[in-house]
Amino acid sequence: MSELDRERAGRAAERFFAEQRLSRRHFLGRSASAALMAGGLASILSACGIDGTAARNLADLQREATTVNHPRTEIGDWTFANWPLYIDKATIRKFDREFGGHCKYVEEINDNSEFYGKVRQQLAQGVPIGRDIVTLTDYMASRWVRFGYVTPIDANNVPNKRNLVRNLQSIGYDPRRQFTLPYQSGAIGIGYDIEQTGGEISSIRALFDPRWKGRVTLFSEPYDSAGALLLGEGVDATRATLDQMLGAIDRIGEMNDAGQFRRFTGNDYTTDLTKGNIAMALAYSGDLVQLQSDNPNLRFAYPEEGAMLFTDNMMMPSAVEHPYAAETMMNYLYEPEVAAEVCAWVNYLSPVDGIKEILERTDPDIARNELIFPPDEVRERLHSYPTFSTRQEQTMYEAMAKVTGA
Repeated sequence: MSELDRERAGRAAERFFAEQRLSRRHFLGRSASAALMAGGLASILSACGIDGTAARNLADLQREATTVNHPRTEIGDWTFANWPLYIDKATIRKFDREFGGHCKYVEEINDNSEFYGKVRQQLAQGVPIGRDIVTLTDYMASRWVRFGYVTPIDANNVPNKRNLVRNLQSIGYDPRRQFTLPYQSGAIGIGYDIEQTGGEISSIRALFDPRWKGRVTLFSEPYDSAGALLLGEGVDATRATLDQMLGAIDRIGEMNDAGQFRRFTGNDYTTDLTKGNIAMALAYSGDLVQLQSDNPNLRFAYPEEGAMLFTDNMMMPSAVEHPYAAETMMNYLYEPEVAAEVCAWVNYLSPVDGIKEILERTDPDIARNELIFPPDEVRERLHSYPTFSTRQEQTMYEAMAKVTGA
């Protein structure tokens, strides 16, 4: 097969997945709880590396970040590890043509904890893991930062960092974004069937209203479900304490015992929602972009009390071998024209400011979609996950497992 034929075949495969509306979060679960449900609590806590060894002291890592200097080099061959179906491969090829070298783009992150388990020993030993960028969700990114498993980003090589949207410019585990840069985000709100509800839903409290007893699903992921309950109670979930999260899990358990929830799910909530088995579900915004095109009765609400926000973050592992190549890619993905292309392909919330105006010219339907471009007043109500230690996470997951029966 010629190079042109291979490229055409690759483009055809990518288009097939896009047309089938298989988002990477439909394709497979993203959270520790997804793995927990499949493999049990003991196995997932082992994979999480509860007894992980810190490679560097966090204070030392933060001092290193103030003097980091990655000189310009040839791009060469380097590796970018990401989730499946999370970028149009044409974007990678454009990068190679513009900057030289070759990006080995691998879609190997099927689950945060599963991937961590694969590379944890190398990280603890301070040796290269063979990836120059990894893309991990907030709670796992936090763990890598705490354990010193990351390389500081040389801000001089990423001037487009100035294009980062305001609400993601800082996060608890990386206040100055010295080690992480957001790749894409998604909101966790309410997906519902308007024929069953008989009207619009706007409050998180609807999920816990006895009127919908047995016709609701929640996520097995405690950050999502307990966080949502706390928001409904007026608590800022981003700053929630472990005791507050455990209290929310207890209340979810009590409602579950009373029959409020049909079941606890990962991404498979979409089946119950599209088949009409439930009236509403805690749902990912990106999924509803796709599901609505197949079922016009489905709606998504950013709850009036606020919504949890997950973010997948680009990071360079400790002992990274090609930092300049990785930083050049980060800078490239923060160019508004490039970020607009990525957003149009993946249908999640972009971290790059100024791309809506571009898409209004190139893809007006995407630009008008509030699931992809929430209004400013909605963005102000999006809450990132609270930051816990690994031991605290273990306690939280154990509590949620008792509720879900995992």
